[in-house]
Amino acid sequence: MGRAFEYRKATKLKRWGHMARTFTKLGKEITIAAREGGTDPDCNPRLRTLIQQCKRENMPKDNIDRAIKKATDKSSEGYKEINYEGYGPYGIAIFVETATDNHMRTVANIRSYFTKHGGSLGTQGCLQFLFDRKACFTITMKDGVDLDELELELIDFGVEELGVDEDEETGAKTIVIYSDFDQYSAMQKYLEDNGFEIQSMEFVRIPNDTKALTDEQRESVQKLIDKIEEDEDVQNVFTNMAD
Repeated sequence: MGRAFEYRKATKLKRWGHMARTFTKLGKEITIAAREGGTDPDCNPRLRTLIQQCKRENMPKDNIDRAIKKATDKSSEGYKEINYEGYGPYGIAIFVETATDNHMRTVANIRSYFTKHGGSLGTQGCLQFLFDRKACFTITMKDGVDLDELELELIDFGVEELGVDEDEETGAKTIVIYSDFDQYSAMQKYLEDNGFEIQSMEFVRIPNDTKALTDEQRESVQKLIDKIEEDEDVQNVFTNMAD
């Protein structure tokens, strides 16, 4: 498999470790999706997928409704998506995606994390060349699906990598699809029109090249990453640290 799947090994198990954090993150994504594409799930594919994902995570319906309502609440400033880019110890590139209602608070916090853990916050856009942005779909495995044929069918919809992921506890298999970011809407429409159950869809940043560190060096960088991920405004953290 390609580099997206190799990178997935190092990141998929650590994201959204706690239920409260999962609900907070999904709630913000719902608000942003509803603000940008409308509050009707039937007319907003991104919102529709997020609501389905919330149900799988057992997120209460009231939480979902509040998140959608927040998108149309004129008394609220709402969330803004702001990215922060910098370097951690040993030159590891760190790309931070946030959703915040107070950017002054967020930038102050992110800068302090970098500074206190031996890193430095860079200017916006300084790491764009190091990461490729992709859409990642996880869909339920259907009986009789030929992966090679499916991949051929998806070429016109921006597929770049496709493979099978197996849950280590249950043995359940899912199909994971990485596609061109700009074609995620076309990919989603194809999957829905052809009866595939989309379990999740997220946007990821895959490093063009990774940097190997010793265990001791990795531990130092991981302390910074963990601190950043604890911040309530942070949605995702991507790095070029090798697994």
